[in-house]
Amino acid sequence: MSKIDLRGPFVLDARELGRRAGTQREYELTVPAPPELGIDVFAVPEGDEVDVDVRLEAVVDGVLATGSVFADLKGECVRCLDPIEDEVEATFQELYLYEAPELSGDDDEAEDLSVVVEEHIDLETAIRNAIVLEIPFQPLCSDDCPGLCQECGASLKEDPAHTHEAAIDPRWASLQGLQDDEK
Repeated sequence: MSKIDLRGPFVLDARELGRRAGTQREYELTVPAPPELGIDVFAVPEGDEVDVDVRLEAVVDGVLATGSVFADLKGECVRCLDPIEDEVEATFQELYLYEAPELSGDDDEAEDLSVVVEEHIDLETAIRNAIVLEIPFQPLCSDDCPGLCQECGASLKEDPAHTHEAAIDPRWASLQGLQDDEK
């Protein structure tokens, strides 16, 4: 059985629901973002506010958590490395089982199950998964961002006419003489 920190910001008490199917409770939470909530280049900064609206509903097998989450994102454009900010809004739905079923000895399967622990549920994994799925894999400052020069790293947004003299690969340099002879 998994352990959770009952004082964690994403932990909710499910005792009020009892185990009567159909009983519901709604919660509005503003909690600090945990570390690494996002991807390497775009994430919710640790400690920033994360707004969560969630409905807990008792069902036959456990507690069904359905909700939405809203947070601010900060990071950098993957093309030009300029700082960017955005917002993310995601929805989630997770079933927390009262009892984990007997599995065929595969511990990985057991770890993927969400369970009610001491009549509490921890929403962090469900919220983390929902947010990460909504974040663009390669965030851009604009769809037409030209990025950086591959030769020197200069910003092509600041200098769109930036060019370099075409360097000839030394393996082909002797052929350059043939082109000059033709002229």
